[in-house]
Amino acid sequence: MSDFPKPKVVISKCLGFDACRFNGEILQDRFVSKLESHVDFVPVCPEVEIGLGTPRPVVRLVSSTQGLRMIQPSTGADLSDSMRRFSSDFVVSIRDVDGFILTHRSPSCGIGDAKYYAGPEKGAALGKTSGLFAEAVLKCFAHLAIEDDARLSNLRIREHFLTRIFAFARLRALRRSVSMHSLVRFHSAHKFLLIAHNEQKVRELGRIVANAGKQNPRRVLESYTTTFQEALQPLPRTTSQINVLMHILGYFSKDLSSREKHHFLDVLQAYRHGRVPLQSVTSVLWSWCLRFDSVYLQEQVFFRPFPDSLLATEDSGKGRSLSSKYVA
Repeated sequence: MSDFPKPKVVISKCLGFDACRFNGEILQDRFVSKLESHVDFVPVCPEVEIGLGTPRPVVRLVSSTQGLRMIQPSTGADLSDSMRRFSSDFVVSIRDVDGFILTHRSPSCGIGDAKYYAGPEKGAALGKTSGLFAEAVLKCFAHLAIEDDARLSNLRIREHFLTRIFAFARLRALRRSVSMHSLVRFHSAHKFLLIAHNEQKVRELGRIVANAGKQNPRRVLESYTTTFQEALQPLPRTTSQINVLMHILGYFSKDLSSREKHHFLDVLQAYRHGRVPLQSVTSVLWSWCLRFDSVYLQEQVFFRPFPDSLLATEDSGKGRSLSSKYVA
């Protein structure tokens, strides 16, 4: 499982692809730049797609008895129907996509943080919601990895996003020549990664792969895909990661010296308290996988869920709280 098929990711075009922001600017995002050689991006600017120019007068979301409306205050134009029509057509047309990176706070692309107002005139915001394009994306692709550029500045969210898009891309690759053998091998390689996210779903996936009803492999893959995506949806808890790490340690426990075990437990404790990233712990275990030539463990995606060049230990601290919720 060392090869990485390219995930397909829809991205707001202003994030490094075109100067299409309302003010004519482009947002240069370092993470997006690093991703470019590993991902097939599909850039889109919903506001440009519905005919708005660049630069353009601002638009804002306004609460009304008919629901949220997208209004351009300077012209009085109601762009709601055009935006919703484009968004609906877009999500229906896109195929084989693994994730989305959208622009935060945007009235079209914001994910839960776009401000909405009582009217088009200036005034205090009533609250926050999702932009009209993001709303359609969340409704149609809730099972996929959907983030914005602000949240991706948080290290744990960023690594979770990467884990999911590359896992989904590997799963899509099975469709080309699906067989029960290839699906069983896929499930086996993702076992520890899945346990770290959702142990209950691992049992469900095991029953699907067992294929007691002897169904066609493609039908089995359809059921597996839905549950697999659900399993990877929650951000893994530190305690769940530690349980997996301790389980893997058990494979070598009898062959390690007491000093080696103490060193590992010290690193594990540092991870528990947020002083080092997960990679610091997995790298110790990986060295033992190689030393003791454990083929089974070497095939576990848990150790390398995405390309090493995308790993980063720095975290700007500007990412929004992990507990923040999307608002559709």
